[in-house]
Amino acid sequence: MSVPNGIPGPETAAAETVDPVESTEPVAGSGWWLVDAHAVVVGGPFPTHVDAALSEVSSGVPTDAVVSAYGVRRDDGTLARRFSPDDRAFLAHLSGQLDRLADDWDLLISDADPLTGLVCEIAAALAEAGLPLHDCSGRTSSKALGGVCLTPSPAQQAVIVSWAQHDRISLGRARGRLAEAVVQDVMTETVGEVLGAFGFLVERLGDAAAHLVWAADGHPTVWE
Repeated sequence: MSVPNGIPGPETAAAETVDPVESTEPVAGSGWWLVDAHAVVVGGPFPTHVDAALSEVSSGVPTDAVVSAYGVRRDDGTLARRFSPDDRAFLAHLSGQLDRLADDWDLLISDADPLTGLVCEIAAALAEAGLPLHDCSGRTSSKALGGVCLTPSPAQQAVIVSWAQHDRISLGRARGRLAEAVVQDVMTETVGEVLGAFGFLVERLGDAAAHLVWAADGHPTVWE
C-alpha cells in the first residue's frame, strides 16, 4: 500500500494559507521559519527544525500564536510550505510501516476504497506516537516483534485495531500468563486512547482485545 501524495504537518495554524505540496524534492531557498496564524513569516530562516522550535519557545509569545514551518518565503512575506527533510524521512518510515499490513488489505481493499485512506491516517498517527505496526502476515523479518495490528472491517467501514506482544510473551509465555494478560489489556486501552486523542472515533469491540476505529465526520484528514 502506497503513502498518499501529501503529508501531515505541524503548522496547523498556517495550513489554509500555504501552497499545496507537489513534490518531495528540495526547493532552492527553502528553510525553517516562524510563521503566525496567517502564514506570515515572523522569524528565520533557521538551519534546523530544532533551532526553529527553540526560537518558538523563547519568543515569549503565546504558544498558539507562532509555529515553526518549512518552506520558501514569498515576496509578500508569507510562507509557501514545502516538504522538509523531516517530512521525507517520516514518509519513508511510514511507507515501511504500511508494508507490514496484513494480506487482507491487498485481498479485500482496493486503492480507491475509503478504508485505504483511513488505514494510512491511523498508521501515520501511530507512527507519530512512536508505536510500530505489527507484521501480521510475516512480510518482513520483524514478525516476532509485535506492535499494532490493523485489520479491515468493510462491513463497518472501519479498521479493527489490536495489540500484539513480542512472540516471547504471546508464544513463549516468558513472563507468565498473568503478565501477558495485564500487558495485553493495558496496551489495548492505551492504543485506543492514543487514537482517540488524535481525533479518531474509537469503540471497544465487545469483549475482544481490540477497537473499531473510524474517521470523525467532517474532520479533515492530515493528507488534505
